[in-house]
Amino acid sequence: MLRRAIRTVKGAILPCHRNVTLGPTIDLWATGRQREAMEGLKNSDARDVAHAVACLDAGDARGAYALAQTILRRDRSSVPARMILGRIAADHGNWRAAERLFAEAAALSDAPAQRTTALVQQARCLVAVNRQEEARAVADEAEKALNGQSIDALTFDTLGVIRSRTGDLAGAQRLFERATTAGPDVAAYHYNLALARQFNGDLDGARLAYDRVLALEPTHPKALAAVVSLNRQTSDNHRLDVLIPLFRDDDPDPARQQQLGHAIAKTFEDLDQPVAALDWLARAKSGRRCLAGSPIANDRAMAEAARATISGATSGLEDDHPVFIVGLPRSGTTLIDRILSSHRDVASVGELGDFSIAVKRLTGTASDRVMDVETLVAARGLDRDILGQAYLKRLSDQPTAGAQPRLIDKMPLNFLYAGLIHEALPQARILCLRRHPVDSALANYRQLFASDFPYYDYALDLADAGRFYALFDGLIAHWRSVLPPERFTEVHYEAVVADMEGQARRLIAFLGLDWDPACLDFHLNTAPVSTASSVQVRSPIHSRSVGRWKRYGEGLQPLLDALDAEGIAY
Repeated sequence: MLRRAIRTVKGAILPCHRNVTLGPTIDLWATGRQREAMEGLKNSDARDVAHAVACLDAGDARGAYALAQTILRRDRSSVPARMILGRIAADHGNWRAAERLFAEAAALSDAPAQRTTALVQQARCLVAVNRQEEARAVADEAEKALNGQSIDALTFDTLGVIRSRTGDLAGAQRLFERATTAGPDVAAYHYNLALARQFNGDLDGARLAYDRVLALEPTHPKALAAVVSLNRQTSDNHRLDVLIPLFRDDDPDPARQQQLGHAIAKTFEDLDQPVAALDWLARAKSGRRCLAGSPIANDRAMAEAARATISGATSGLEDDHPVFIVGLPRSGTTLIDRILSSHRDVASVGELGDFSIAVKRLTGTASDRVMDVETLVAARGLDRDILGQAYLKRLSDQPTAGAQPRLIDKMPLNFLYAGLIHEALPQARILCLRRHPVDSALANYRQLFASDFPYYDYALDLADAGRFYALFDGLIAHWRSVLPPERFTEVHYEAVVADMEGQARRLIAFLGLDWDPACLDFHLNTAPVSTASSVQVRSPIHSRSVGRWKRYGEGLQPLLDALDAEGIAY
């Protein structure tokens, strides 16, 4: 069983923009918890539990496992032994085994705080394997188990992350507030609170929380990057004196290198030095680029597999609630989501991976990614009725899914699934965002994507960003030719900037709804935004990003050459 407990069995990887950190497995034996954990244990069990925890803290999983098995031989219903085994499994990525062990611990525990801890860890494991609806249910149970009692800050923080990852950003902020109250001197808790406030539109509150992070940990790379992103840097108010000394071209941590380098690049952009900004972006991405290599060969195969998913087998589902907003990241998808969801009959459920998860589960492919060639090839044979029903079930389980006639799913990379979406949900509308080729590719290159998700590795290199744009452009041309225009339409970012009302009216009509003037006041929309545009969409529309690429001069030549080679006119 030891090999089974510590074998790495990772959940399939999903695309994600969020930077909220899913923290480490909770240590049941943290300050204030050890007494409860030891209550009722025999002396020998208490001694072995303490020894096992010491082994875990020292990195000795085998020693901890042996001690947990010794405890179980004496008491098959031991909660601490299951918590120890669950921690071993989770630490080694065996989320399914860990989830089972934490569920057993929760069911067997009579101590409220101990039961809460086990439930929170069970929910964390469910999130890790993309079982969001089950994770939400277990998180609800964990909060009920609290029954007003105080628990340690790490439990509050982890529960807040689970709420965030399952789409409940308001609930996440509430729990992060409690985590920072219980653990006021831990920078990580304040960072998660700052992000939650930012996503929920409390930008002043976010700034205060980021300031608290930097007061506790002045070189916190994520907080430094966030503060620079949140505020326009000026010649007399910037952080280059802190950021540049921290940056290392040979940094062994590519994620930190990206965070610091992107913050420096953004500062130079704000200071109207785009050439310097471009140079810093290349330096920021160099470490990750070396590790990842070029993904374009695989991306080409993905695009071809996506193109072939059209089978002609359309489901009979008549549900017209879903609206899919797709396109490249940073092309205006969030802007359109906010405009449309300001309508009284439209709600947004945010960026869901639920369609791709449904495809992955139904195909049962063995790969460790949700979106890959193997899964797209296998998807051609899926029953479209079953796929549509599976997605609709997941959609209805979302916390923000109300009774409105239209529900927006704004996952940009669903452009790969447009054909499958139409065949599984023939009444669904699909809106594809387009943007000038160079502005679009450059915006992806400038974006700091989550470093642990490989779907955006094309954005690590200017030329690859151009090649990926060409793949996207070709696939959208295919969807345009095979999907009915009353179900698939394109909208250009530049056209929205030039005539927002005209484009908004067109899209509302495309959704089959009457006009609502509230769509023009999208920046007053108070719903949470958990994407890279969380700050921009709180302000009225502007044209500053149109034609941005012309500022960068010769530094963009690799991108322009790649677009030329692919036959993309710009």
